Amino acid sequence: MTRWTGSWLSGPRAALEPGADAGDRPAQSYPGERLGLPEEGPGSVAGTGVRALALLIDAVLSGLVAGLFTAPELPRNWSLLAWFLITVIAVSFFGFTPGMKMLGIRVARLGENPMVGPLRAIPRTILVALIIPAAIWDADRRGLHDKLFGTVVVRTR
Repeated sequence: MTRWTGSWLSGPRAALEPGADAGDRPAQSYPGERLGLPEEGPGSVAGTGVRALALLIDAVLSGLVAGLFTAPELPRNWSLLAWFLITVIAVSFFGFTPGMKMLGIRVARLGENPMVGPLRAIPRTILVALIIPAAIWDADRRGLHDKLFGTVVVRTR
């Protein structure tokens, strides 16, 4: 029974990959080390604060864009549609949203091809909209949505 309760009661250390804390290899000293990313500077894993701020900037921008089409009424749920479209298109083809660009971060795929593409961007954005998958992250600061689609948010400067 301890094995099951430990999986969700152990706190942040439970988010580590299997074996990462088991002593079979040294624990990583910074987020992204296991992924082969640098500790700081361009290409390093972006912090959660800057990611949240980028999301807030994108939400405000989406409200303004939706407001252009619904004026003089408030945009209501149309701003969510605007956010979804802006995020999917921007992340699919450029790797960043307007908020991410302003703050110097981007979404990149792990592996050879860094372009995310629409097949990954659409379900990834849906999971970000649900908030919970994006709020649960591992030692590399990758949310469930990033782990599922093989992406990571990195700094560009």
